[in-house]
Parts: sequence; C-alpha cells; structure tokens
Amino acid sequence: MKRVKDMVAEANTQVAHAPAADLRALLDAPDVTFVDLRDPRELDREGMIPGAFHCPRGMLEFWIDPESPYAKPQFQTGNRFVFYCASGWRSALSAQTAQEMGLQNVSHVSDGFSGWKAAGGPVAERPNKTA
Repeated sequence: MKRVKDMVAEANTQVAHAPAADLRALLDAPDVTFVDLRDPRELDREGMIPGAFHCPRGMLEFWIDPESPYAKPQFQTGNRFVFYCASGWRSALSAQTAQEMGLQNVSHVSDGFSGWKAAGGPVAERPNKTA
C-alpha cells in the first residue's frame, strides 16, 4: 500500500514549495492567488490568509478544469497559485494535481496555515457567503 506520507514526499519532489515565512512576501502581489484548501469548519474556527480564495479540496479538479461545469474564473487568471492547508500535506497533493492539469507557476506552503500563524502572518475571518 502506498502511504499518504509517501505521496506527499513524492509531490514535494515535483512542485515548488517553501515555508510560510518565505511566502509571506507574496501576500499583496497582484499576480499571486493564495488558495485555501481546508474544510469550511477549519476556516470558521481558525480564519484564513487575508484575500485567499477558498477551494475545498474535493472540488479542486472540477474548479480548475475550464471545461467543467463547475470551473471557477479564479483558476483562469494566469496568476501564480500558492496552495495551503493546515500542515502542508493536502496542499502538496493539490499543487501536484494543479500542475498536472496544466496550471503554470504553482507552489504550496510547506508548513501550512499553522506555519503561517507561527511566522506571524496576518489572519482574517472567513468572509460571509453572499446569497
């Protein structure tokens, strides 16, 4: 059986990654989109990186594919995408998937949102959904 830690290690050999402390400088860059992959309950409980786009992990492939009925315009911008989750595992697999699907300039936060908070990164509340 292939273990998830092995899958994450393999993904990290194929996609760019760095700790949150190194990626904080990208926060206000107009051509960078931070993508939060965590469960909505995690966002409600802990907040998120200000301005990040929330994409539940289970919808990633459907939201990236421009031919999917669920495609999101955020993934069609040509921006650099910095994926993050709680600790860097889901984001490693997601960045690998996004790269395999053809997104360019993809990376992930190797120590996740926990690393972001530890590095003193700003945290915002999850935005309210509009009707």
